[in-house]
Amino acid sequence: MTSKPICIIPARGGSKRIPRKNIAAFNGKPLISWSIETALNSRVFSDVVVTTDDDEIATISKEHGASIPFIRDKKLADDFTTTAVVLFDALEQLPKSNHACCLYPTAPLLDVSDLQQAYAKLLDRKADCIISITEFDFHPLRAFETGPDERLDFKWPEHALTRSQDLPELMHDAGAFYFFDTKAFQEHRKLVMENTIGYPIERSRAVDIDTLEDFELAKVLHENWLKRKTNAVR
Repeated sequence: MTSKPICIIPARGGSKRIPRKNIAAFNGKPLISWSIETALNSRVFSDVVVTTDDDEIATISKEHGASIPFIRDKKLADDFTTTAVVLFDALEQLPKSNHACCLYPTAPLLDVSDLQQAYAKLLDRKADCIISITEFDFHPLRAFETGPDERLDFKWPEHALTRSQDLPELMHDAGAFYFFDTKAFQEHRKLVMENTIGYPIERSRAVDIDTLEDFELAKVLHENWLKRKTNAVR
């Protein structure tokens, strides 16, 4: 059993809205390479593994330092396969470890310190899982819903006049990573378990790259973030 956690990056080849998204050119490199290099540079992991069904993704991942100990079955790479199922399959084929991290290939704004601090927090709190989280752009309890005639109504009318600062703090999955206890995960077969805690990430670094517009926005945010990091060390 390895003493360090294993990093697992799930990257299927069949993305629909952004064709070949995981290896699309992103500020000078394939998108997935940013996640691979962040994981390697963090020095947190015993290995950084990419689970993919796609030969080109496998080749590019190897070129950037990741391991490809197996090629994922095509049956586990469709639109309906959950992240938990992919992780369970990977863990069945990898060396045993007490902890693992699912790191998405679409998290180029993640810093090595995020992985280091999140893992330290997981151990300190003895949690089953720690999930990257971020604030909503607009509070969901003030949401509208539309009827058949396009008339707007508050989804939760009891909060129509509630001040934003008086609403409960709500967070959502930042779509960057999950550190988890492998034994607990394999027992429950899900990531959000009873003893799950959060690792907050600012909204400007939590971009869900799902559409071409998301992709272009993420590139701008990433460029600005790299500039801020460069200026901070001068």
